Amino acid sequence: QVQLVESGGGLVQAGGSVRLSCAASGRTFGSYAMAWFRQTPGKERDFLATITPKGGGTYYADSVKGRFTISRDNANNTAYLQLNSLKPEDTAVYYCAAQQTPVGSRWPPRSYAYWGQGTQVTVSS
Repeated sequence: QVQLVESGGGLVQAGGSVRLSCAASGRTFGSYAMAWFRQTPGKERDFLATITPKGGGTYYADSVKGRFTISRDNANNTAYLQLNSLKPEDTAVYYCAAQQTPVGSRWPPRSYAYWGQGTQVTVSS
């Protein structure tokens, strides 16, 4: 089991950048695929990006490809999402998620078992 805590959100101007962090508890962080989602009020949670347990592979939603970058530091049990060229429509609560992913598992995962509490990103125009 893993517990996730996001940080790094806040208010940023359009065109700016922000880096979100997701700190994970536990000793097996390197066995989990990590992902980022976002949600706005009244809408479903949208997938943004995911990264393999060892960090060798990534997968992005088309809507953020080229602007957002997912990464991880397994030595420090932390995943990141770098958000660049932000737009007001990027305003949302951003969530990280984890899914234990043994070698040979389907990629990307169909679902994620563990979720953080979310961090708000607000982009002003």
